[in-house]
Amino acid sequence: MRIGISGTHGTGKTTLAEALCAHLPGHVAADEPYHLLEEEGYEFGFPPTRDDYRALLARSLRSLSDPPLRIVFDRTPLDYLAYLAAIGVDAEREVDAPALRSALARLDLLVLTVITPETEQTLPAPDMPELRARMNDALLDLVYADPLDAWGDVPVLELDGPLDHRLPAVLTALGQPR
Repeated sequence: MRIGISGTHGTGKTTLAEALCAHLPGHVAADEPYHLLEEEGYEFGFPPTRDDYRALLARSLRSLSDPPLRIVFDRTPLDYLAYLAAIGVDAEREVDAPALRSALARLDLLVLTVITPETEQTLPAPDMPELRARMNDALLDLVYADPLDAWGDVPVLELDGPLDHRLPAVLTALGQPR
């Protein structure tokens, strides 16, 4: 199975990806586009710029284009579209919709980790809290409106409950034993 996890920074995506890989035989976690670009010599600004998010979007699309059969993505192109929207860029103009559609069609499940009262109390305080909140809202708007008609056939699971219920919820959505 190919699972994509999307969410703003500091919502437990990496922890969930690692837990899924531990519970799903043969699954591996994909390297996050940010780390891949860094390894390739890309230098990011702080905070990231519009061009940084565009580079991340392009790298994420490449990663999803030919994924192994058993992989968990800790970020999807939707994350970078949402970050672009969060900084005031028209996200719909930033991506080739057919390429996005093709990449996301390779996912068996899209999981959204959203900001909840528990993430705010339990997880470490994230950098750039205003950007984080705007991205969270933009991601939810993008996913549910699907203005690019690009991921309508991909099942979406929004994880807005307790953190310890996330792994069982995803395994249930995948039809896997808990």
